[in-house]
This record gives sequence, structure tokens and C-alpha cells, in this order.
Amino acid sequence: MFIGVDGCRAGWFAIGLESESGWQVNVFPDVYSLWAHHRQASLILIDIPIGLKTSGKTERCCDPIVRKLLGPRRSSVFPAPCRGAIYASSYQEACDINQRLTGKRLSVENWHIIPKIRQMDCFLSENTAARDQVREIHPEFCFWGLAGQPMQHAKKRNEGLAERAELLQSIYPGTTDIIDHALSTYRRKDVARDDILDALAAAVTGLLGGQDLASIPQEPEFDERGLRMEMVYCPHAVVELWGRTE
Repeated sequence: MFIGVDGCRAGWFAIGLESESGWQVNVFPDVYSLWAHHRQASLILIDIPIGLKTSGKTERCCDPIVRKLLGPRRSSVFPAPCRGAIYASSYQEACDINQRLTGKRLSVENWHIIPKIRQMDCFLSENTAARDQVREIHPEFCFWGLAGQPMQHAKKRNEGLAERAELLQSIYPGTTDIIDHALSTYRRKDVARDDILDALAAAVTGLLGGQDLASIPQEPEFDERGLRMEMVYCPHAVVELWGRTE
């Protein structure tokens, strides 16, 4: 099974795909319960920064490269905070630490996801056996890989939601069933429409790519704790080999 995971207000929204017909949908309150449920999965592809720098003015290699490839969707790739900042007790303290160690302050958007970054950092620091299964993705980069180009519309807009759903449906026939099930099962205040599409893009990426997933950079950097600083994706050539249903 290949698991795609996106952060949501209720915790972590996960979609598991086994084949074109086998799937499951779950929400987990934390990454530990996610791992307990899916530790036998082939891959868990998750939208959260994993490897983190400790200091320095240069970003992780993957972030600016992916930003450039995404073109009009580049603003969706936030600069990853340094490790010290994610253990701060307040936004101001996190900004001060990041400013001192990297020369950059943190955006409010970045601060809002820091609890999940910290949770994943703690989990993978403690669970070295999970590091080959749990890999970082960025949803817009997954869509880029599946389509061979950036999405034309922002994901929060109706046009953007439709564009992404149509792409996924053209590749994975169970897309509509999964989306309908998730929309009828979870409240929008817990799981948003774009959370569903982002998690599904990650799951489809894992299912199609498997052991042929590529990464940016091609040879990942490793942080001081031995965690990869990378983003994985399914190259469009692999998608074409699978064939499209459109």
C-alpha cells in the first residue's frame, strides 16, 4: 500500500492506495498513530519538511529548485525553518531564532505548520527504521510530476480544485469515489477539499512511482540527524508508461 498524507485541521489526512480499486481513507491525530496504522506500507509520502538545516543563509537545496520548477505555483513552497526555530515556544521566539541562525524571519504561514514539523522531526529522530518509508513530498510538485507542468490555477479556487481533480481522475480511476467518500465522511472544518486532493496526489505519486520515484536534488542532502532534505515525485515519463484514461 502507498500512503499519501496531508496536514489538516483535524491532524493528518491520509489516503492509502493498493491498486486501481483498493483504497482507504483515514484521519490521524498525530504522526505516531499514522505510523502505528500504516507501518507496513511500502511508502508514506507526506507534505511536511523533514530534513532541516541548523544554520546558514542558504536554503535546503530542494526548496529553491522546486520553487523554480513550479513557476506560477512557486509561492506554495515556504522556506523550511531551521531546527532550532521549530522548538520555540512562541512565534516571536521562533522568528528571533531563525533570524539569528539563518538571517531570515518566519512567515505566519510557516509558524502555523511548525507544530507538525516538530512532531515529524521528533518522530523520525526517534524512529530511524521509518526513515526509508516516510518521505517528503510537496503536493504542487506531485501535480507537476503527474502533469509534466505546473497547475494553471491556484488550488483554493474552484478552477484549481477542478483542474487537479480532473488530472487525478485521468490517471487514477478511483479518484471520484475517494473524493466523494472523503467529502461525505469529514466536515470541511476538519478536512478541506484541497487536503483531499493533496493527499490523493501524494498517494497516486507513490502508487505510480514506487521504486522509480525521483527526488530533488537527485542525490539528497542529509541534515545533522541523518534525515533527508529532499522532495520526491513521480516523473511524467513514468505516468505516461502507466497510460492515461482520458
